[in-house]
Amino acid sequence: MSSSRLTFPLIALAALALAGHGAGSRAQSPALPALDAATSLLVISPHPDDETLCCGGVIQRVLRAGGRVTIVWVTSGDGSALGMLLVEKTLFDARKMREFGQSRMREARAATALLGVPPGGQLFLGYPDGAVARLLRENRALPYTSKFTDAAAVPYAEALFPGHPYTGTSLEQDLDTVVERARPTLILAPSPLDEHSDHAAAGRAAIALGARHAPGITLRFWVVHGGEGWPSPRGLLLGVPLTPSPRGAALSPLPFALEPEEEDRKLAAVRAYQTQMRVMEPFLLAFVRTTELFSTRATPATPP
Repeated sequence: MSSSRLTFPLIALAALALAGHGAGSRAQSPALPALDAATSLLVISPHPDDETLCCGGVIQRVLRAGGRVTIVWVTSGDGSALGMLLVEKTLFDARKMREFGQSRMREARAATALLGVPPGGQLFLGYPDGAVARLLRENRALPYTSKFTDAAAVPYAEALFPGHPYTGTSLEQDLDTVVERARPTLILAPSPLDEHSDHAAAGRAAIALGARHAPGITLRFWVVHGGEGWPSPRGLLLGVPLTPSPRGAALSPLPFALEPEEEDRKLAAVRAYQTQMRVMEPFLLAFVRTTELFSTRATPATPP
């Protein structure tokens, strides 16, 4: 057992009790529908690493139950100027930004493989980092050119649809194809309340996606960028629950309790994101907690 867990045993036990789980238990969480061999989970991840931060425990639980998991990354994280500066030692080099996106895709494959996701469940769309909201508004039909990669269409050969134009219509059609391929019973997506514009836009796209393909699909929502200073405290504190974010508290998120081995494997997956660990390690590690949080509603105004 980790020394970090031993530091906070009473907090950890209290968190598990509140979530309705004893140590080593797989009791059903009220946050999600039953997870079993019939579950087909689709995680909509705006960038490489979001899927592990928000859903790393759930992904493992579905696979252990015999269900299927598909992760679709909307962007390849190729718009991180700070990441480029630290990793590539340069700024605003379109070719290197595309190489940086490829590095993040390799890390995503490695991280989710640690969680048990097979290659067939790892799908990249390759849309422009930092511009998902723009595609769904101003650039629904007119292709957008990324200010980071100088691409106006998906530039990655390993993406699901290389060459698809950077338009909102194309993005929505690609998401429809992913749903038809994955046939999910459960979609986990970012809340439109997330303060990152790509996350908020991906959440709105997920709501529309669910409406187009309903019934039979349950949607649940998570938050990664939940307000200044959250998650708090920053850094690795195994055995401590994740508290609701300031932006997501109004959604009354419910906890999904992780078992210790799920928490440990999630930590290994987070650490596989080496480029991001160099940029924001305390933030990423703060999501490795005894719980993950999911809301039944996307915004306070929507019914559960």
